[in-house]
Amino acid sequence: MTPRMYEFRVDGRVSEPSLDVFGELDVEEVPPGLILRGEVIDESHLHAIMALFRTLGLQLVWAEPLDRLEAAGSRPVWPRPGP
Repeated sequence: MTPRMYEFRVDGRVSEPSLDVFGELDVEEVPPGLILRGEVIDESHLHAIMALFRTLGLQLVWAEPLDRLEAAGSRPVWPRPGP
């Protein structure tokens, strides 16, 4: 596997200091969770990131290489939380 840019969507919240474990991933808050984007260097790195989600109690909703999303010409649309 060659390095690729990935986008992860997770449900759940973590404290600001806990976000440091994600290193170089960009983090965006989108209720009810987070979107993280960044380079994944190989399959073991991908599995390590997903293991961190589990360790922090985050539920993985989406994991996709960004080039696949861009080729499809769309981004996933997440439902907005209710009132």
